[in-house]
Amino acid sequence: MRLAGVGWCRPSPALRGLAVAAAVLLVARVASADDAGAAVPAPLEQVSGCVESIPSGAQRPTILDSFPERGFSGYAATLKVTVEHGKGETVLPNGLSLQSAGDAAKALKEASFTIPDQDGGAAARLTPEDGASAQSAARSTPGDTGKSDRTRTVLELPLVPLPAEPGRHLLTLPPLPVAVARANGEIATVCTRPHRIAVEDPTSSALHAEPKPNPPARAQREEFTALKKGLLWGSVGLLAGALLGYLLYKWLSRPKPIPPPPPPRPPWEIAFEKLDEVRHAGLLEVGRFGEYFDRVSDAMRNYLGSLYGFDGLESTSDEIVGKLRRAHMQGIALPEVARFLQDCDLVKFANFTPDLRECARVLEAGERIVQQTMPRAPTFQNAPAEAGGGGGGGAP
Repeated sequence: MRLAGVGWCRPSPALRGLAVAAAVLLVARVASADDAGAAVPAPLEQVSGCVESIPSGAQRPTILDSFPERGFSGYAATLKVTVEHGKGETVLPNGLSLQSAGDAAKALKEASFTIPDQDGGAAARLTPEDGASAQSAARSTPGDTGKSDRTRTVLELPLVPLPAEPGRHLLTLPPLPVAVARANGEIATVCTRPHRIAVEDPTSSALHAEPKPNPPARAQREEFTALKKGLLWGSVGLLAGALLGYLLYKWLSRPKPIPPPPPPRPPWEIAFEKLDEVRHAGLLEVGRFGEYFDRVSDAMRNYLGSLYGFDGLESTSDEIVGKLRRAHMQGIALPEVARFLQDCDLVKFANFTPDLRECARVLEAGERIVQQTMPRAPTFQNAPAEAGGGGGGGAP
């Protein structure tokens, strides 16, 4: 059954830490074996079942407790205890320890009281007061000297009255022990006063009290830390992957250097190739003498233009002779080249029909011009061979 007025929901980490840090120690019983090796304690005083224990030579902590005189069944009522103690002493040093097996817990249960779960919203709280308020409060206490070595700590302990029967009840809160630890490790235990409280039934003022439905469910808000971290690192990974992909794409699509073109073929190789094609084209067998001379002339014009740096195909025969004369043609006489060009023009423009011997002579003349004008590699010959060798150039 859910008790109204008492927060039983799971606490936040801050409240849980406060409950663990706050120290509420209800001493079940003071075992004589625990105090056997300590200093001889002062005479024990029993207050309605609660046993006080003050170490020898220690000053008894002063407590001032208050409890509401009226309350409702199932609703928390707070016991407020103000403990005045030395500055080097600690109230409830052992932390939160509400043990159901202790005598104090049994006395609470027999008196129809229960202590809420300290992990919930009604946990016990310890609030230390500052020095100024403690001194002023100490001066207001009769018989107190108001020394500055005393301080105060406020303990707030929620208790829930739970009568066994419905209706109005007059309950008595039994004395509860409060432990104070000294600087030397000794524990002083003092007891609160018994308090009476008139407990009313929450539905006592209703004429026709009927059970109420359960409250509506609350939406649970949970922080998915692992999911948030996963999404964060996933986003970083996707961004890094996209950046790497873009850089890889830019690197692969970068302009690649154009490979250098192959070295141009020597013009004499091209001339020999074209003249050889004319020889084996079979044009003379079918009587195509004009095409025969035309192809021989174009091959030689292209060769001479490539060798001496002009457009031979777009130049006339006279222009070619003039350019060769300015280029100082070597290896062959210029008139021989001029006669070759005239023979080709005679067949091409004058409709002269040569015989097979003339065709062969023109082709051989073209090959001889190429052989005489093409560059020659240096050769090393013996002196007698040079002395007896004849003039003209030979094949490369």
